[in-house]
Amino acid sequence: MSKNRETFASRLGFILVSAGCAVGLGNVWKFPYVCGNNGGAIFILIYLVCLFALGFPILVCEFAIGRGSGASIGTALRKLSGGKGRWHQFRWYGLCGNYLLMMFYTVVAGWMIYYVGVCAKGTLRQANVKEIEQYYQSFVQTPGKMMFFMLLVVALCIGVCALGLQNGIENITKKMMLALIVLMAVMAVNSVMLKGSSKGLSFYLIPNLENVKKRGLGNVIFDAMTQAFFTLSVGMGSMEIFGSYLGKERKLTGEAINVLVLDTLIAFVAGIIVIPACISFGIRPDAGPSLLFITLPNVFNHMPSGTLWGMLFFVFMSFAALSTVIAVFENIISMSMDVFGWERRKALTVNLVGIAVLSMPTVLGFNVWSGVQLFGPGSTIMDVEDFVVSSNILPLGSLLFVLFCTKKSGWGFERFLEETNTGVGMNFPKFLRRYMRYVLPMIVLVIYFKGYYDKFKDSSPVIFGVWMMIAIAFAVYILYLSRDKK
Repeated sequence: MSKNRETFASRLGFILVSAGCAVGLGNVWKFPYVCGNNGGAIFILIYLVCLFALGFPILVCEFAIGRGSGASIGTALRKLSGGKGRWHQFRWYGLCGNYLLMMFYTVVAGWMIYYVGVCAKGTLRQANVKEIEQYYQSFVQTPGKMMFFMLLVVALCIGVCALGLQNGIENITKKMMLALIVLMAVMAVNSVMLKGSSKGLSFYLIPNLENVKKRGLGNVIFDAMTQAFFTLSVGMGSMEIFGSYLGKERKLTGEAINVLVLDTLIAFVAGIIVIPACISFGIRPDAGPSLLFITLPNVFNHMPSGTLWGMLFFVFMSFAALSTVIAVFENIISMSMDVFGWERRKALTVNLVGIAVLSMPTVLGFNVWSGVQLFGPGSTIMDVEDFVVSSNILPLGSLLFVLFCTKKSGWGFERFLEETNTGVGMNFPKFLRRYMRYVLPMIVLVIYFKGYYDKFKDSSPVIFGVWMMIAIAFAVYILYLSRDKK
């Protein structure tokens, strides 16, 4: 690690910042719904197994690559491999992935901030479901308002990064995450105390074999694998960068487990907030943006002191979104410095402009450019960006990280293990070597191809075939980068 490189001021800061990066919209607008529909407690148990089988080793890989290199993903693979092979080509893949994520995540984070004001003013307090939906549609079809809140998010988060690691990112994210945890605890207690909440808790937490049979055990397991894989945002260096700011005092296994536990706890408590509240008032919980901006405002309208609870909910969601944006911004800034040799000030300025400009297609995709529907009627530019990141960058990047840490042409398992087990704490299991080298990559590839299959299975055979060929081409490219040189 570079002697001049900043490090976290505290272990708690590292855990909260890393968890803040992992905690995102999927913890709230997807996990509770998927859990309830897949058998409640049965799904949670399968999910936990998948989380430690999939997410845990990849997360440790990212932390180890970061701490071992003392650099962003922009130069880390070249440093650790000694310049061997083609691993360094991934730097562009990682940089593009982080940029693509921010091109739509900044926009959605802006929605959260906007709805804090909407709920605080009681704008939707007397509205019915149709009026709530019309209000949301009216908002996203107003490019000026959308652009203002997107730019506000970009300026705020770049401003935090400008303060540096300890004074900015660690200090502010730590406070946001602690406030987020307190808010969630308060809202969970309120949700449980609502009349009729027991039905929601039963739907969410009691094992439901009928739902498992209806979905099919294979689909339940695959949903658990997918949720466990994507919840940590591994695969494009977003976690690797925080490993590069970590000291050598503690082994990485325990640190990764702490982040996993906190991320899972937040997703679990989000379900306690959402599911009982919805079912208490006879409203079926949904998934995606409609849950946050249509379903839940309707729930708050039925709830005593609903204006307060609605405002607190969107404050909590704003903290969750902003903590992720800040973390990814720092990754982009650090990669820019490593790859292009820029000073931090220049990296901040260039990326402030770059992210703001490149987020505009997402803003316009809901209104002026709403006719651009690359994935069929009703799809948006954001759907395309989300698909590229979630179904391509993350799984293929994770595949590359695992291969890099286990193949001799990369870093190699022995050096990975040495870095991971430096310090005090729990050792990384050495017996996982073959699992990580052969089994885990196959599981990641299955998740990757299943994502393409689910997305395009209802398309015409020609379109389906074209997209599957594209999927194969991307996978072959990643395997090409990891190929042993003769």
